[in-house]
Amino acid sequence: MQHFELKGQIREVGNKATIKAFRKQGLVPCNLYGCGSENIIFTVNAKELKGVTDTPKAYIIDLNIDGKIYTAILHELQFHPVSDECLHVDFLAVNDKKPVNIQVPIVITGHAKGVQLGGKFVQKSRFIRICGPMNNLPDDVTVDISGLGLDKKIKAGDLKFDNFSVTTDKDTIICAVLSTRNSSAAAETAEGESAE
Repeated sequence: MQHFELKGQIREVGNKATIKAFRKQGLVPCNLYGCGSENIIFTVNAKELKGVTDTPKAYIIDLNIDGKIYTAILHELQFHPVSDECLHVDFLAVNDKKPVNIQVPIVITGHAKGVQLGGKFVQKSRFIRICGPMNNLPDDVTVDISGLGLDKKIKAGDLKFDNFSVTTDKDTIICAVLSTRNSSAAAETAEGESAE
C-alpha cells in the first residue's frame, strides 16, 4: 500500500476558542492513538490534509510530528455540514506486527455475462474494508465480474484473498446485474431458439 507523509505540530489541549483559532490559521486539530502509545494531540495543515481526505485512494500515513515519525491510518473524520471543511481527524497508530483494518476502493474488471444479455450492471459499493499485515495490504481490491449472470450479485462474503481478509459485512452487496425489458426479451428469444 502507498505511503503518504503528513507533517504535524504538537498542540496543547484547548477550549473552543483555541480550536477556532487553529482553524482560522488553516490548521486542523488531530488526535493520534493506538498501538499502546500515549494519545498525541497535534495539528496539520488543512491543504496538505486534503491529499488524503479528498481522494478515493487509501494510504498508510507517515505522520511527521515535530520530527518524530508515526505510522498511522485515518480512523475518523469530522466535516463541517455546510462548507465540507475537515474539522477534526482521529488517526490510528499501526505497525507491521498487528493486522491493520482499513477501507480501500473497489476496482471492477471484466464484462458481465448478464449485461451481454441486456441486463443492467449496478455497483452498490465503491469501498470495502480489509484486514491484514500492513506490508500485504493492496491499494485497492479488484473484483472480476465476467461470470456475473442476469439477476446475480456479488457480496462481500464471496470475495476471498490470500494475503488479507475482507471485514465488510458478508451480506453487503458489491455489485449486481439486474433484469431489464431488453434482457427478458433476449432470454425469451434464446429459449425459443433452443426449443426449435
